[in-house]
Amino acid sequence: MRLLPVLIALLVTAAIYAFVFERERLVAAMSTPVDTASETAAPDGETPEQIMRVVVQRSEAREVDSAVLLRGRTEADRTVELRAETSGLVISEPHRRGAFVQEGDTLCRLDPGARNAALAEARARLAETKARVPEARARVEEARADLEEAEINYKAAESLVGSGFASQTRVAATRAALRAAEAGVEGALSGLESAQANIEAARAGVTAAEEEIRRLTISAPFSGVLETDTAELGSLLQPGALCATVLQLDPITLVGFVSEMEVARVVPGAPAKARTISGHEVEGEVSFVGRSADPATRTFRVDIRVPNPDLAIRDGETAEIGISAEGRMAHLVPQSALTLNDAGTLGVRMVDAQNTARFAAVTLLRDTPVGIWLTGLPERADIIVIGQEYVTDGVPVTPVYQELGQ
Repeated sequence: MRLLPVLIALLVTAAIYAFVFERERLVAAMSTPVDTASETAAPDGETPEQIMRVVVQRSEAREVDSAVLLRGRTEADRTVELRAETSGLVISEPHRRGAFVQEGDTLCRLDPGARNAALAEARARLAETKARVPEARARVEEARADLEEAEINYKAAESLVGSGFASQTRVAATRAALRAAEAGVEGALSGLESAQANIEAARAGVTAAEEEIRRLTISAPFSGVLETDTAELGSLLQPGALCATVLQLDPITLVGFVSEMEVARVVPGAPAKARTISGHEVEGEVSFVGRSADPATRTFRVDIRVPNPDLAIRDGETAEIGISAEGRMAHLVPQSALTLNDAGTLGVRMVDAQNTARFAAVTLLRDTPVGIWLTGLPERADIIVIGQEYVTDGVPVTPVYQELGQ
């Protein structure tokens, strides 16, 4: 009674072994007609049909507009957060978010306090130091005149002492006077340089006071839309405090990320079209293609500038982007024709001129409702669309041709 389960287990094991390890032979045996009567009835010299029949599609490569399709988002062309550079109370009426501002419009004005007095003091100090310069120059001229006189006296004393009309004491006195005159010139020049340095310091003080007053007014650096309210009237702003955020939405930038396999097909200046999630269809051109890949996704950033005169497109909308690229020659085949070889490479099996099956690796270009576009095949190819899973490279086949669309 226990022999039957053992026999069943042995039969199942043998079937699994034959299916897994002898699959090709099993398929060949199943596809080979074994009609003894037919073999007997075959004329002398003829062999029975033992070749696998496959359905083949004859295909010719066609040029396909292989646009690069991306999914991205909209991004303001410029975004700036205007912050205070000095401290003070806000004395200007606030602008509300969403308002359009022109370049140069005042967004926040701070109370000057004593800054105007500090500027007046710096200007007065500058005027005072400038007034000292003529006096210093006069001292230099006076010291130079004294030096010339001392040089003349010294030379005269030396001449007289050589002739015996002057004593050595007189020569020493004139030499001392000459040294004193030279020191006087150096002191006068030092005083002039000091006066000029005081002028530069006073000018720096005036510039600093004027810059401090300029910082009291925070203006829009470009025309755009306020994303936030400006600082409220009477609020105290410290250095670094936010006054307002301004967005420039015309033109607007579409940002997408392209894979490393297709980045070479995207070039600056290429025309592009996009459709935002809100339904706006826009056209622009590629303005930037990244040179460094994102370390996490291995994709490259692509920027597309798009006109947005009515500001209908907002910052941060999702968009589907198509970038025009050079067309490629490709074949349209059913998706079911794809197969894998023993190495796991994606491709199709074709029939060559000797009616044998050959594997060819392919690259997917585009997926459509009627099939997929493939590249990597010759211009004309006989592609097996039914039966490719039951043949291997070099196996003879009997092709049954079908036209595209059947």
